Amino acid sequence: MTDAGRKIIDFILRKVIRRPSAKIDVDTRLVSSGLIDSFALVDILGVLEDVTDMDIPAGKIQPKDMDTVRLMLETAARVGRARRGEVQRRI
Repeated sequence: MTDAGRKIIDFILRKVIRRPSAKIDVDTRLVSSGLIDSFALVDILGVLEDVTDMDIPAGKIQPKDMDTVRLMLETAARVGRARRGEVQRRI
């Protein structure tokens, strides 16, 4: 698992579902299983941008693109643009 994947999982466990001892991995279904809802995706998208150092246009992604951490990282690689300059980190 990549460092970016670990950081996203840690954020989801601590800040979204608030169960740090829960077990999820890069292939755990998050949205389709009901573990996280669409409101949480906004915060997760911000973290995804931070850990990948990319701007990801929200209009180019759908909840299915964020169903697993693996899909999140693949989506970032597909539609993200490298950031320029300093940005505020959320994690």
